[in-house]
Amino acid sequence: MAQLIKLQNYITRYEWDMYRYPSQFIRLKQDNWKKLHYLWSNQEPISNITMEEESPKKNKWNFLRKREKETFFDESEREETLPNTEEGLKHYFLDYIVQFQFKWATSTLSNVSFVERKYHTDELLHYFLKRFPDTYLLMYYPIFEIRNAPVEGEIMLISPIGIEIIYVLEESPNTIISASDERSWVFDNGDQTTKKLSPIFALKRTEKIIKGIMEKHHISFPIHKVVLSRTNLINCLSAPYKTRIVGKHEYDSWFQEKRSLISPLKNGQLKSAEALLKHCQSSYVKRPEWEEEDSTSFMMEDED
Repeated sequence: MAQLIKLQNYITRYEWDMYRYPSQFIRLKQDNWKKLHYLWSNQEPISNITMEEESPKKNKWNFLRKREKETFFDESEREETLPNTEEGLKHYFLDYIVQFQFKWATSTLSNVSFVERKYHTDELLHYFLKRFPDTYLLMYYPIFEIRNAPVEGEIMLISPIGIEIIYVLEESPNTIISASDERSWVFDNGDQTTKKLSPIFALKRTEKIIKGIMEKHHISFPIHKVVLSRTNLINCLSAPYKTRIVGKHEYDSWFQEKRSLISPLKNGQLKSAEALLKHCQSSYVKRPEWEEEDSTSFMMEDED
């Protein structure tokens, strides 16, 4: 399961500590899968499955210490009947862990963002999260802050060996796409032929942003561009420079290539992700309990 380190302009735990959360997520996922599989194998109800989190402030009040362990399954779901097959159990587990990912990608222990509901059912987002290995870090249309102006980037998969900027291009299945030139592409669905702006422009815009950030932080890490369509044939005589065109005929090969990458998290990967997050926009508010805690601290200091 790829890790959602940035969703649009929502605050994320990964920007608080990029070197901690990726490895912690992998460990928590593995531990909780083992617990769930044990319960399923022994036909026991869901219980005592938690995602443990350490509080950054060890000596805060009791309600903060309670946050150090967060329940993975809600109380209302603990008596739920588990799927009959192991394959069904895997899908069951992935659905729940995606929701946990949303939590990490839209909040920290002290702050929270207001998230549009559409992302919880976004099929493309779920595809990238559920179908790729744990060591892939996903930035889903991140909003970069460039010269005090917000700029939306394309989807980015940060693997241990490089960054892929992905433009997803999917039309009705009978549409044939022709990469006629760098400025415009032709879409033919049999009844109508139209021209649209080439996706290469959007890929180059995001690439330019990434390269600028990498240069600023003196980081060297490979960057690749991909036009991806799972549903359409893409005719292309020659791919643009450092850009891979993946239509439905090339998709299986590309996908298996991503799935077969076996590598631990790498320092260059985490360093690159950390630098990119530093230049992303984050919109959030303080959690109510932290507002209350800050007020209590102020009163206690005043009394002293």
